[in-house]
Amino acid sequence: LSAYFCFLMTALGVTAGAHRLWSHRSYKAKLPLRIFLAAANSMAFQNDIYEWSRDHRVHHKYSETDADPHNARRGFFFSHIGWLFVRKHRDVIEKGRKLDFTDLLDDPVVRFQRKYYKSSVVLMCFVIPTFVPWYLWGESLWNAYFLASILRYTISLNVTWLVNSAAHMYGNRPYDKYINPRQNTFVTLGAIGEGFHNYHHTFPFDYSASELGLKFNPTTWFIDFMFWLGLVTDRKQAPKEMIQARKERTGDGSA
Repeated sequence: LSAYFCFLMTALGVTAGAHRLWSHRSYKAKLPLRIFLAAANSMAFQNDIYEWSRDHRVHHKYSETDADPHNARRGFFFSHIGWLFVRKHRDVIEKGRKLDFTDLLDDPVVRFQRKYYKSSVVLMCFVIPTFVPWYLWGESLWNAYFLASILRYTISLNVTWLVNSAAHMYGNRPYDKYINPRQNTFVTLGAIGEGFHNYHHTFPFDYSASELGLKFNPTTWFIDFMFWLGLVTDRKQAPKEMIQARKERTGDGSA
């Protein structure tokens, strides 16, 4: 249970934080929530918020081209993890420089996390998940370290990478059949709502990253709960009429 709680916190640091808040500005969050999401993002240990958001904006702007940091056209392995083992393609660097990221550094929470990223990762990703179970209920340091820290970290990394790989290769395209990103149920379950990828690339500004309704999207539930608490404002949504019109115009007819 402790490991799974850390997994959920890790996931939210990426999905609700680096992705939907800072990369896409799909909603606004007040300071206490931004601090929590920054801490959760450090637990995720997937580069700091600035670097993660920078790469993700470049990915959306130049998706499936050489300027895409994890271009899925280069194969499953490359888009999943291989892109981290090689130098960035020169187009990623050159075209990425043309985008504006000043809004990210205008946020003091982003600046603080970036400045103290290494120490925050050690604390959030490894120390707290290991020592809290040991101190509070006598779990062995061995179990706590390898389950709540290392196993949880490994699973969270691969779940996130599946959005870049599997969700760009396997699934249907009810919103835009002319782009690679797909709706992938498996990725949705693992990445707590990030697998509605054809929708997300069609309407990247939507805070839910999916059509609202009874679909499984814990990240949206979290954002909605924070809205109810008064910590979230200005949630952006694609109107139903716009969604339906896009389905009819460019969808593959699967929904």
